[in-house]
Amino acid sequence: MSNPVRIALVQMCSGIDPRSNIEALAQAVSEAKAGGACYVLTPEMSLCFAENSEALKGRAGAWEGNADVARLSDIARDAGIWLHVGSIAIAVENGKFANRSVLFAPEGTIRATYDKIHLFDADIPGLNAYRESATYASGSRAVIADTGDFKLGFSICYDMRFGALYRVLAQGGAQVIAVPAAFTVPTGQAHWEVLLRARAIETGCFVLAAAQGGAHQNGRATYGHSLVVAPWGEVIAAAGDDAEQVVFADLDLDAIGAARQRVPALVNGRDFTLETV
Repeated sequence: MSNPVRIALVQMCSGIDPRSNIEALAQAVSEAKAGGACYVLTPEMSLCFAENSEALKGRAGAWEGNADVARLSDIARDAGIWLHVGSIAIAVENGKFANRSVLFAPEGTIRATYDKIHLFDADIPGLNAYRESATYASGSRAVIADTGDFKLGFSICYDMRFGALYRVLAQGGAQVIAVPAAFTVPTGQAHWEVLLRARAIETGCFVLAAAQGGAHQNGRATYGHSLVVAPWGEVIAAAGDDAEQVVFADLDLDAIGAARQRVPALVNGRDFTLETV
């Protein structure tokens, strides 16, 4: 491995108090920096893992002048690290929130943001209907940012079930794709690793998945098992359980070209029509 890039994933068990979550995040970022990471990814809803819009009111502010965002900027600058906050809730119009991923450069400036595109709305047998769209407004743009070490594609949790997004990111130049998440335990046990490995194999990208894990104040339990998948599909680092922790991985960026040369699916794709008879 020549010139590996060391990254870190933060696995959290976020509550509903942003101040407590920010302090936990700051400590994890310090650990990531001390471990030699130049980039660190936190989970979905890192600052306030609330259950609905009512619980978010008073805890998640608008984007302009947001004190929590300012504090995160300070954390990135103080550590001198690329801080990718997997997502935070940002108040938008009509009483809803954006599920927003924010990338801070080592000097503390905001390099890129991404609003979660795919929202989980489902009627599950035996359970109440779940409507993520009742709380959040969906995004409409895919995002790639250049960190200097690699080109980073953005996604959040449920996005991982929509392979077309990942193909667009890879064809647009992404080498590494982030998947911050808060997976439930049943879906995590069934689908978490297999979906992440599939996204890596299909795109020839490294996939970084930082997760929420454990029993939360909002009454939910999340799967944890944060992991890093290489372009050939092998898991090269993993949390292994739902405990709060920092996971490190060294990315061999040469593996991206090697995987894509062996299976050139990104360039072999063709347009086609659909016929039903």
